[in-house]
Amino acid sequence: MTYQHKAAARFNVTEWSEHLVVDIDGEGTEAGDAYYPNRGITRAEVRYTYTGEIEGTSTLTYLIAYKADAAPILSFERFEGSIAGHEGTCVFQHTGSQDKTSISAHLQVVPGMGTRGLEALRGEADVSIAGHSDNGYELTLKYSLG
Repeated sequence: MTYQHKAAARFNVTEWSEHLVVDIDGEGTEAGDAYYPNRGITRAEVRYTYTGEIEGTSTLTYLIAYKADAAPILSFERFEGSIAGHEGTCVFQHTGSQDKTSISAHLQVVPGMGTRGLEALRGEADVSIAGHSDNGYELTLKYSLG
């Protein structure tokens, strides 16, 4: 699909709480209060803040698979704020994969879940993250309103 506009932003993780759902082999690693299975599934409750042409906050629920190589991730993210000056809320669906050092994901606006100025929003973005950054992560949303 062709989109009429682009909005560039940075997002930061402001909260992350991850919990075990399934541990396939009973083997994994503990870090702080979290347990990461060598093979299994976790659920993470996450909060982001956005700055730039996308301003606001969001709440996400990730389902994360763990295995030796690239493993799938799925998420729904509810965003509240503004995109290029259009105020409202919307929902992004994330699909992607992760390994021990990187994440790549495709975000798609879920049609019919926007409000106010983002009610007719359609769009998508690709995100690639390699390692941790204290300065946040870049995201460019290609979108149309209507």
